[in-house]
Amino acid sequence: MKKCLGLNLCLVWSLSATLTLGATRAPVTNAKGLVASSSPIASEVGAQILRQGGTAADAAVAVGFALAVTWPSAGNIGGGGFALIHADGGPDRFIDYRETAPAAAGPDFYLNAKGELDASASRVGYRASGVPGTVAGLALLHKRWGKLPWKTLLEPARKLAESGFIVDQALAESLQHSQELLEGNAETRKIFFKKGHVIGRGERLIQKDLARSIAALERGPEAFYEGSVGKAIIADIQKNRGVLSAKDLSSYKVVEREPLRRKWRDFEVVTAPPPSSGGAVLLAILGMLEKDNLEAMGSGSADYVHLLTETMKKAFADRSTWFGDPTFVSNPIDKLLDPVYLAKRRSEISMTAAAHDIKPGELPGEKPDTTHFTIRDSHGMTISNTYTLNGSYGTGIVAKGTGILLNNEMDDFTSKIGASNMFGLTQGKRNLIAPGKRPLSSMTPTFVYRGKDLILALGAPGGPTIINSVAQTLLNRLVFHMDIQQAADAPRFHHQWMPDKLLYEPFGLNPDTKKALEARGQIFRDEARTFGDVEALAWDDELRLWTGASDSRNGGAVAAE
Repeated sequence: MKKCLGLNLCLVWSLSATLTLGATRAPVTNAKGLVASSSPIASEVGAQILRQGGTAADAAVAVGFALAVTWPSAGNIGGGGFALIHADGGPDRFIDYRETAPAAAGPDFYLNAKGELDASASRVGYRASGVPGTVAGLALLHKRWGKLPWKTLLEPARKLAESGFIVDQALAESLQHSQELLEGNAETRKIFFKKGHVIGRGERLIQKDLARSIAALERGPEAFYEGSVGKAIIADIQKNRGVLSAKDLSSYKVVEREPLRRKWRDFEVVTAPPPSSGGAVLLAILGMLEKDNLEAMGSGSADYVHLLTETMKKAFADRSTWFGDPTFVSNPIDKLLDPVYLAKRRSEISMTAAAHDIKPGELPGEKPDTTHFTIRDSHGMTISNTYTLNGSYGTGIVAKGTGILLNNEMDDFTSKIGASNMFGLTQGKRNLIAPGKRPLSSMTPTFVYRGKDLILALGAPGGPTIINSVAQTLLNRLVFHMDIQQAADAPRFHHQWMPDKLLYEPFGLNPDTKKALEARGQIFRDEARTFGDVEALAWDDELRLWTGASDSRNGGAVAAE
């Protein structure tokens, strides 16, 4: 099947012959490489790079920059993120290109003289931005694992920004949802509004300033951290009473970390370490469920939803206290993931009554918007990458003359002990702001192995819902044996300890199940809503092929090499 998207980009995929569930579409299959992302255009950009002989790392760079054009709510140049890499037959690597706090920031940065919190200051405006890491992170991927020239990888994004592309339904809805934020800045209005209204479906989005910035970056990533692009960003920030400085940019460093790796049942799960809490919380949830007969409960049953909700509560309660940037604090990961500790936490769960007084355990001795893409090349290199501006469209501010949206990542720090951030998360003193510190994250790029064989690579956006989206997709695949598209599309639910309410998706629970859960004391959010956008690749034993899924919730696509 072949579908052309303009600008000489054609989406090509191979579908399995039959659908096993009418409620979902078939996974994409291919004997070579696959690219799954939130944007059909960006996925095809990555697939074209693979067809040119590029590696998964080359494709990741191209997709990362393309998403900054085609999925501006979260795809970015002015944000940061994490990449998990399987390559060269060696150990998996984790690249931390998370934003950092400016040197002028500190624990009282958003408090007034009375010690009162100005919560909006960490979310909207020029003081909300951390030091961006995306360009440096993608540059490191290219340096370590790329083959094609850097300029070749950025050129598709430059052309898309220069010539524009037709806005689809998913992007139109995203822009409409964030209209109030976007119309607050003159540069942003110039890009995303036409004749007084936000650009809609079927209209062409052209981003000339962004094209010029990408053209400058084609000469090398230093244009962002020491050259013309970075200077333009800093000039606009400082003109508007922001504190991010040229030295903050030039001092930024990517950090390579050891991923977390734990056995679970017959599998091994490899995932994100701090400063992301995502991997540890995912492993804690799985660890508490290690010995439960989930298969007998059945996906979507009252018992299953109740038990998984209670484990979510406990894992997120621990998240609130024990995590922070490992450069600044010691994260007690081994204690939190100790099987004895997790078994104790599991023993505290009642299957007949919901708990509402959960506290962080006594240890022995993100509208949230992010975006994720997963890529595998024909040689087996696999990359699971999550990056973000934090909230949708970040601060809503485009740095003058650059076309680049600024992140509002400072809201992921603890601005005041006991206060919640935009995601409703209450966080602890380990995550207080400090110069050069990386804020706590929920991003959860993840691999799963069976023996020595990689069989699953996935991730998702959605602030704290990321962790539970990944956990449920993983369980759907490994426990309930759904194909990867079914696993990504299946209804999800979410609890993050505080606020003490269970979020569920429209039509995700039948009325009888919901009543049964309420009888056990579960408290539901007043309104159901969809969340997450899982982008996943999985090995299919029967087909003897890799298969790909882009979550049906958000209009993304999988493109084949």
